Amino acid sequence: MEEGLRTASFAEALTGTFDLKDKDWSQYSPLTLAWIGDTVFDAIVRSVLVKRHNMQAEKLHKKAASIVNARYQAAWADQIYPQLTDEEAAVFRRGRNSSPHHSAKNADREQYLKATGFEALIGWLYLCGKYERIMELVGGMDALR
Repeated sequence: MEEGLRTASFAEALTGTFDLKDKDWSQYSPLTLAWIGDTVFDAIVRSVLVKRHNMQAEKLHKKAASIVNARYQAAWADQIYPQLTDEEAAVFRRGRNSSPHHSAKNADREQYLKATGFEALIGWLYLCGKYERIMELVGGMDALR
């Protein structure tokens, strides 16, 4: 890269390209927050796996699926919940207390709702631009170490 040139972050490029405005993300539906949070968490997991392992896509998919699922996310939510700020805990609870229209294939209802709360929290943090906080919360996952 030439000296003096700066590469825009993904968030800056996204916002600039599409002229996106900041919003009060806490006013969004918890299921909408969970929808984007699921994708953000999946992208983090896939990025870590690809940067750590040069293996077949099928093996990468199986490893990612062992992390990006309701059971794992619910267990992780239990571990990080005590570390959440009051505002973060409120977002998590809104997601957990939501009424999703479907359920997980390999998890019970309680696990599924905790996973939805976790995803809502990740989505809210992402939309608020709190990327370092996302990394603090998912960085301790043994599965990603």
